[in-house]
Amino acid sequence: MSNTLRGAVYGLMAAAIWGAMYIISDIVLQTIPPFTLLSMRLGMAVIILALLRRGSPRKLNRREILEPLGVGLVGFGVSVGAQFVGTDQSTGVNGALITSASPAFILVFAALILRERLTAQRLAAVSLATLGVFVIIDPGKADFSSAAFFGNVALAVAALTWGLYSVLVRRASARLDTTTVSFYALVGGLMLTLPAAALEMQTRPIGVIDGSTILGILYLGIVSTAAAMWLWNRAFALVDASVASLFFFAQPLVGAVLGVALGQEMTPQLIVGGLLIGLGVLISMIAPERIARRFVKSAPQGVEP
Repeated sequence: MSNTLRGAVYGLMAAAIWGAMYIISDIVLQTIPPFTLLSMRLGMAVIILALLRRGSPRKLNRREILEPLGVGLVGFGVSVGAQFVGTDQSTGVNGALITSASPAFILVFAALILRERLTAQRLAAVSLATLGVFVIIDPGKADFSSAAFFGNVALAVAALTWGLYSVLVRRASARLDTTTVSFYALVGGLMLTLPAAALEMQTRPIGVIDGSTILGILYLGIVSTAAAMWLWNRAFALVDASVASLFFFAQPLVGAVLGVALGQEMTPQLIVGGLLIGLGVLISMIAPERIARRFVKSAPQGVEP
């Protein structure tokens, strides 16, 4: 299996897990405030990855540790924290719509930081997939009233910083293995979320926790943080950031499919949007030289392609 295909499998699996995360987060956030829940998630994931790293013979120097710590501060502290606050203060439609800008930010940061080429092929792929998200979500249902303003700003910050985080993960992965990068990044996130949770608890204490809340916390900590974050980081280690960014679009698609599984109607918008997202991902994964060869082969004789 090629690196591109393996990266696609890892990235799409992570995004599929996160597609279900929004529904579960909405339920758990009714009992546990955002930064407290995020700290729980990160803490559980740190323990799991620490166990996976046991016996690792290589010791890291200070610079090697500081880089993934800073990456995690941006990604897990600022971005995921802003996403949780945005989800808490805004609506699910707004969250899916605004955070769908993350792949566009990944393209920009990949060009600025990693010097990846901003090709017409990759721009077209992101544009098609973004259009698919808009078809599925229906921007007309978004709430841009003053009541949701703070939540919408937080979601925009989440989209921007997630784009930066994803690119920085690829750069860090050039020197360190995925488990190590993920472990220290999660620790870096805790450096911000634990103080924020301590302040939050003074005004928003934890509510009554029942069995469904516990199951939700376990899913968010083990599956959507430890497992999905490792998968996402691994995808960016194997594939160019501008290509891996397309895997993010599986989130709203999975969320919509879950809605159908829970009793919502299968709509033409979901089918068309899903096809556009799939087409965008497919275009991003086709090597440019293959497109060029096919174009040359199909050109009439005597005509310059």
